[in-house]
Amino acid sequence: MAYEAETPFDSVEGAQEYLKLLSEALLDARRDIERDIAGPADSKPPRRLEALRLVLYKLERLEHHLKASCRELNDLRTLRRLLLQERALMAAAARSK
Repeated sequence: MAYEAETPFDSVEGAQEYLKLLSEALLDARRDIERDIAGPADSKPPRRLEALRLVLYKLERLEHHLKASCRELNDLRTLRRLLLQERALMAAAARSK
């Protein structure tokens, strides 16, 4: 009997999709901050520039954690398939077609 997810976060695949969307938003934010830092320095107060660099650092750390989380979710999906023998079932279904 297959388990039906009630919310997008009830499955590993749902969590992977969420992290993918979060990574895309993070990339957009990072590009915006990098563009703001690269702009004319004389028009920015030093404290603002320092704050922008700190934001960029925090975004880079978050990106690192997201990549690690994606790897962990991938491992969990692989282990689930191994435990539930999903791959054997999929291969048998493909052979029967």
